[in-house]
Amino acid sequence: MNDLSRNYINGQWVDWRGDTLDVHEAATGEVLAKVPSSNRVVMEQAIAAAHDAFETWSESTLEQRLKVLEQLHEGLTARSDEIAETICREVGMPIKLATGIQAGLPATITKSYLKLLPDFAFTEQVKNSEVQYAPVGVVGCITPWNYPLHQVILKIVPAIAAGCTVVLKPSEIAPQSAYILAEILDGTDLPKGVFNLVCGLGETVGDTLINHRDVRMVSFTGSTRTGSLIAHAAAEDFKRFALEMGGKSASVVLPDADLAAAVKGTVNNCLLNSGQTCTALTRLLVPADRHDEACELAAAAVAKMTPGNPLEETTRLGPLASAQQRDKVMDFIKLGIEEGATLVAGGPDAPQGCDQGYFVQATVFGNVKPDSRLAQEEIFGPVLSIIPYTDEADAIQIANGTAYGLSGAVWSADQDNAKRVASKLRTGQVFVNGGAFNPQAPFGGFGHSGLGREFGKWGLEEFLEVRSLQM
Repeated sequence: MNDLSRNYINGQWVDWRGDTLDVHEAATGEVLAKVPSSNRVVMEQAIAAAHDAFETWSESTLEQRLKVLEQLHEGLTARSDEIAETICREVGMPIKLATGIQAGLPATITKSYLKLLPDFAFTEQVKNSEVQYAPVGVVGCITPWNYPLHQVILKIVPAIAAGCTVVLKPSEIAPQSAYILAEILDGTDLPKGVFNLVCGLGETVGDTLINHRDVRMVSFTGSTRTGSLIAHAAAEDFKRFALEMGGKSASVVLPDADLAAAVKGTVNNCLLNSGQTCTALTRLLVPADRHDEACELAAAAVAKMTPGNPLEETTRLGPLASAQQRDKVMDFIKLGIEEGATLVAGGPDAPQGCDQGYFVQATVFGNVKPDSRLAQEEIFGPVLSIIPYTDEADAIQIANGTAYGLSGAVWSADQDNAKRVASKLRTGQVFVNGGAFNPQAPFGGFGHSGLGREFGKWGLEEFLEVRSLQM
């Protein structure tokens, strides 16, 4: 067991001797580590350190910031195997995927800002005015457990690049990669206090971070409910906030599409990280006359996704990250049956041979009603709802018929037609005919999926205030 009873504040590790929180292995339920259940006093110390460091770091040179990011990139690359295994154990993502995604994406994002930063115009001339882009101040970062390091990097790298200082509260369910990150940053030239890490519960340290007057921005990824609370709290103090929240994304298969390819692509996306992905394509919209065929194809696809030990290279579907999440997903599967949807594959029982850990069967429902809870609420597990539609207008209405708008997909034999329909989806990104994810394009949601954008220059701009000098 890994004893991580410490926080990283003002450039040093500070031991914690109070209550601790257990971190569990997703595949077995065994305790992997213990981390602090820190109190408000500790969080206030971290905020003070970030506040004191801001004046100097906000005036740092481009060369200083680039050097730190280069050192961070080197550290992430050197420890990528350790990062992948750590997150594999905590979250349950199979090791082969965790290596490329959980460990690979943080290094990729860091490198993208190394390329972007030298060309970013922190000042520009607009007639008689010099427009300046200034760091917003101390940033509170609150991150989730499903992509625990990736979501941290998406926040702290552009924040530090912008000249902000940071206090991070990682998820207590999957916090160990944040400790690895702190160790890497401790070995860079980053000045003391620019990055701080405090582990604990949302109702204590998270609440302190959100409401503290010296925190001038909150960057949050997580549930819509918590995002709403953050928005209300930020409004009280007129502080900036960026929210990346839930999703209930639709994959729209148009009548002329290759149905087999569309179903395969949708299933693979839906089951990535055992469905613990906010952009997961969890609603498959198909022409009514091809509904049964789509169900058969989906059942065949998920049959290949048998759950197994995520540390094995051949495993394609791992467990969920916690007992609470497993139970929530199983309850949703039971609800789908109660609502009258057709159970095509899977079910509410634990997978055969997976008596330990937090495993759930990959489950497919057919004949799902668009207004049912199964089709409206984020499940965050390996559950796909197949919804028949009558015509294109009906498909678009169903796709846009939830409170969310984070992602989506459109499939058609005609690329231009697919783009036309994609442009009608009220969502932050749309995969057109299986297009690849682009980590340099803006990412964020419409509606209850969030406010603000991440990745690329859009992610950097979130941490900048605009000032004009009138000459």
